[in-house]
Amino acid sequence: MTTKILIGYASCGIAAGAGEVDIALRNKVAQGSLDNEITKVGCVGMCHNEPIVEIHDSKGVYVYGDVGVSDVDEIVESHLIKGVPVEKKLISSPEESYDYFRSQEKIVLRNSGVIDPEDIEEYIDSGGYEALKKALTEMTPQEVIDEIKESNLRGRGGAGFPTGLKWQFAADAPGDEKYIICNADDGDPGAFMDRSILEGDPHAVLEGMIIGAYAIGAGDSYIYCRAEYPLALKRLEIGIEQAKEKGLLGENILGTDFSFDIHIKEGAGAFVCGRRQTLGLRMRCCSPLCHSERIERQ
Repeated sequence: MTTKILIGYASCGIAAGAGEVDIALRNKVAQGSLDNEITKVGCVGMCHNEPIVEIHDSKGVYVYGDVGVSDVDEIVESHLIKGVPVEKKLISSPEESYDYFRSQEKIVLRNSGVIDPEDIEEYIDSGGYEALKKALTEMTPQEVIDEIKESNLRGRGGAGFPTGLKWQFAADAPGDEKYIICNADDGDPGAFMDRSILEGDPHAVLEGMIIGAYAIGAGDSYIYCRAEYPLALKRLEIGIEQAKEKGLLGENILGTDFSFDIHIKEGAGAFVCGRRQTLGLRMRCCSPLCHSERIERQ
């Protein structure tokens, strides 16, 4: 079998040096004329172990963490050529699974770190867009809503509002023109829920939006994503274009009479900082480039 090599290529991996490791690994594999498939994937969640390199061979999955350019030669020569794993960099293997994975059952992020987020074919091979096909060709909009209600799917925000009820309210609302709005801002400090799925599995978001639009009768939509997420935005743009090329987005999706489009709206950082002083409260915008009015109370 062809040995498959996955390189964590989300923001965390890139910041830790995944790009340099990727180049070194590809060069080394090419020099040795090895039959290996190298794929860039999203984050598996172990940001503290990035850069991460996974090797999938006939024995199973081997996960290497904190991989540097200086480790590439040894991993290739020992593991890929001789079949002997490099123990000092190994954090998980078929013989000993890493504790980090043992109690996890990933649902939303099941494809992150597994498929190439910039390749729609890998998403389709994993079962992607099958739900959309079923919804458009076998179900009415109300049947889609009823199934979402029965699933008890809830929003990922703090309120955890039932998604089925939200879709029902939108479907029942009067008006001929309706929109789907995807808030991918991650406005809370330290929260990266939206960034993680957009970088690791953007087509899952697009497919969900299309199904939701069919259910409520929307023909247009916007994804609001902060400009500080350049990789997420890039992968969204790639995903939208790929979906359109496949007839999964745009006019007459999958040959039906349902048409729907998705646009991206970039937003700037908007978190406001404040500080107290002896003579009163002074608030300033956190960005030195912003000429916002200074509010000062004496």
